[in-house]
Amino acid sequence: MEPLQLPEWAALAPALLLVGTALVLFVFDSISPHSTNRSLIAATAAGGSLASLAVAAWFTVAGVGTPTAAGGLGEIDPIHGFVVDQLALFFMIIVAIVTALVVVASYDYLVDHAYQAEYYSLIILAASGMSLLAAADSLVTIFIALELASLPSYALVAILKDNRGSVEAGLKYFLIGALSSAIFVYGISLVYGATGYLELSAIANVILEGEAADYGGLLGLGILLLIGGFAFKTASVPFHFWAPEAYEGAPAPVSAFLSSASKAAGFVVLFRVFTEAFPLGEEMRVAIGFDWTIAFIILAIVTMTLGNFAAATQNNVKRMLAYSSIGHAGYALIGLAGLTVDGGELVMGAAMMHLLVYGFMNTGAFLFVALAEHWGVGRTFEDYNGLSARAPVACGAMAVFMFSLAGIPPFGGFFSKFFLFMGSLEAAATNTAMLAVAAALVVNSALSLFYYSRLVKALWIEEPATTRDRLAKPTGLYAAIVVAAVMTVVILPGFGPVVDAALEAATALLN
Repeated sequence: MEPLQLPEWAALAPALLLVGTALVLFVFDSISPHSTNRSLIAATAAGGSLASLAVAAWFTVAGVGTPTAAGGLGEIDPIHGFVVDQLALFFMIIVAIVTALVVVASYDYLVDHAYQAEYYSLIILAASGMSLLAAADSLVTIFIALELASLPSYALVAILKDNRGSVEAGLKYFLIGALSSAIFVYGISLVYGATGYLELSAIANVILEGEAADYGGLLGLGILLLIGGFAFKTASVPFHFWAPEAYEGAPAPVSAFLSSASKAAGFVVLFRVFTEAFPLGEEMRVAIGFDWTIAFIILAIVTMTLGNFAAATQNNVKRMLAYSSIGHAGYALIGLAGLTVDGGELVMGAAMMHLLVYGFMNTGAFLFVALAEHWGVGRTFEDYNGLSARAPVACGAMAVFMFSLAGIPPFGGFFSKFFLFMGSLEAAATNTAMLAVAAALVVNSALSLFYYSRLVKALWIEEPATTRDRLAKPTGLYAAIVVAAVMTVVILPGFGPVVDAALEAATALLN
């Protein structure tokens, strides 16, 4: 019996399932705009994200995008401008996981809010753009997918139309996003002007053949502008200042979604563009006059340092997590800072591992904040005092998230940071500047333990300022938080497959 042969466009099934789910929600809302059937709407959104996760995992296990695997199909070009390989599938899985957790948690969080169908439609539509970003292989499709992910995000931040903070945050996010899009498009135009191509592989061929040397200044400026556009999407310095405002004003599940899934989508396209279109080597240095890894070394150190120091000064839990998210963007930037002409598979693979673990622990942390908002708890550390007496399970999960974000064993965040540190030391053999990155990683991780443990102390040690009534245990929020906490714990002993998948994806991308 012949094995089932799927058409090449089916390789984009994880993203297409999300697109289809968003369309179903749009149709449902058009037919019944005032429907109060929250269960059906939420179940449709959750089902679509879980289906996307299942298909992406199936493709990964089946060897799609793995030429060396038995029966592996190698990378697939389903549509011009897209490529499905291990890198794309790895990040499609991250996006689907975060989307599913956020959708499940939103069921309880939005119980008294209007715009139910619109909210879930926007979540799934933004996730569709992020999933397509993972497979985009041309500067044009990257920009289109980026805008598909960004435009619904602006609306999601401002979804609480009666909340001034939410609307103000959405407006600021939109204005800064428009500026970053303009910078990104200008960078694309300069790269196209210098090389004559938009496909990433074609750009690399022009550079390797030395045909871009006459337009080195143009190409170099275009690369810097592209870095600026990606810095916005990943909440990296100097385009980080939107994150605290947007995360604080947005509904907490939206903050979880943007800080985890959106960050992962930004990094996957960043990894692909700078490894495929602008390969390191003498030809690149001749063409633009500098090594772009220097820019990422500076960005990594400055981003992680600014994010962690700013987080340590916050008294608002949500803003602390927002600045912490900026710090973790700095850790992920090590994946590009540590690349060399000879490779860098370990450091890039470590960055991918960290983004996967981060998807669980950071999403869970923001969902705990959503649970606190559902209870009517205030936003400061003092408001969280003594919550463990009333909600020990949720507070235990939050302690897991905090210690994992700090990189404390035996949680998943420790292993991913350990690999980042080892990758930095390996890269330091050919680039001594990576020693400074490794040192910054250790110092900032130690600093982060201060403010993460401060929240754990408030939850478990401090006495509450007032007597609390019995706290509700909403099923959806609790389920999402517990699942995220369990995965944060069990992912360490089961880290082997994650390591293998990340290193194989990084190796295939760099070779």
